Amino acid sequence: MANSEVGSGGMKKTLSIWNFFTIGFGAIIGTGWVLMVGDWMILGGGPIAAMIAFLLGAIFLLPIGAVFGELTAAIPISGGIVEYVDRTYGNTASFVTGWFLALGNAILCPWEAIAISTLISELFGDLLPILRSVKLYSILGADVYLFPTIITLLFVFYVIAQNFSGASAAAKLQAFLTKALLCGMLLAMFISLIKGGPSNIFPVFTLVEGPTTATSATNMLGGIISVLVITPFFYAGFDTIPQQAEEASDGLDWNKFGKVISLALLASGVFYMICIYSFSSIIPWTEFIKSPIPALACLKNINIVLYVIMLSIATLGPMGPMNSFYGATSRIMLAMGRKGQLSAAFAKVDPVTGTPKTANILLAVLTIIGPFLGKKMLLPLTNVSALAFIIACTMVSFACYKMRNTEPNLPRPYKVPGGKLGIGMACLAGMIIVLLLVVPSSPAALNQVEWSIVGGWLALGLLLKVLQSKHACNKVNKSSNNQ
Repeated sequence: MANSEVGSGGMKKTLSIWNFFTIGFGAIIGTGWVLMVGDWMILGGGPIAAMIAFLLGAIFLLPIGAVFGELTAAIPISGGIVEYVDRTYGNTASFVTGWFLALGNAILCPWEAIAISTLISELFGDLLPILRSVKLYSILGADVYLFPTIITLLFVFYVIAQNFSGASAAAKLQAFLTKALLCGMLLAMFISLIKGGPSNIFPVFTLVEGPTTATSATNMLGGIISVLVITPFFYAGFDTIPQQAEEASDGLDWNKFGKVISLALLASGVFYMICIYSFSSIIPWTEFIKSPIPALACLKNINIVLYVIMLSIATLGPMGPMNSFYGATSRIMLAMGRKGQLSAAFAKVDPVTGTPKTANILLAVLTIIGPFLGKKMLLPLTNVSALAFIIACTMVSFACYKMRNTEPNLPRPYKVPGGKLGIGMACLAGMIIVLLLVVPSSPAALNQVEWSIVGGWLALGLLLKVLQSKHACNKVNKSSNNQ
């Protein structure tokens, strides 16, 4: 069968190893390195603590990435996480896991739309005041403007169109965006080498206060932990790689596929560390963090051309995660539809493009809402997404461990290094991060608003599952009566 042909599940077989890498890397990086790098330094009490935290975060998640690699190489289907947990812990656990991951991934689509709108209104708006000439309304204290909203919607519609066109079109967009992000990192490194110096990253630790947050830790270790607990959100995205495994091209080396996830994590960790160092060394970091978006503010004072270039790259950045999470979430919903956990409509695949029709429509509506929400929704959505993502990853780790016992003869082209010990480390890492997100005394613990989002999503999911179960029972009863 040719690579572009449709497989037995209706999905087109077009994605290469490089495509999978760019899907994961682009989903992880996004634009957080521009918008949040100053906050990372503040929380850590310095850039050194932030760099150490992001290095530890990547290492901490490597076992979880390896677990995804083993299971996906063994069972290469769309939304495989639903299948893994169903085969080990049953349909209800599978539904909760898939529904959590759908939450964690889906809300990042409007999150990225909000990020684009924020950059256009606040930074491009400084250069072109006409962009802020028509105010629509305020939501949670954040102003929403007409022209930035329209421009953002154009970005959103383009991503939606690519995902409706098929995995190959979305992958090409991702490859372009990955190159743009790498150009942004190289630009930051260049400016650091020309204008800055290593002395600017000192002092190693000090208490500082920025425009939106302040250092809560009292020493460097506390600073590292404060940043470490939020790194799962900024590494979320590697799970988008296995969600589209069913669309892998024929002849793909599944052993290499298993390693791609770990490579995407490590590459992202290096990217983050280089960006933190480069930005913090351009000027003394204690001065750097005084601006709301310091990564761009400091460039504006150095060279307006470089500032516009970096701002353009930063504005394109959110399209990468939006594109990856859009594709991944639609495949999760497809898998849940196939399992009967959601309406059968979610199991339908477009015969021409090989994409999940109903899930794509639902995600299109959700993503289009993003530009209208205002920037104050960024933080609540961030924390909710981090919790939903790591809960799902932890369940997959436990499923992988159990499957080693229940399905020992399952062909595994790639295996987690260290065997059950490596899988056990993934389970432990996931549980630790979950605890850091839910224990009230933790710096990253969810607040009441965020818990209400989680509770509402779970309630909606359980309602849908009950309705779907009743619908399935009614069909069975009608079939029996007809016989």
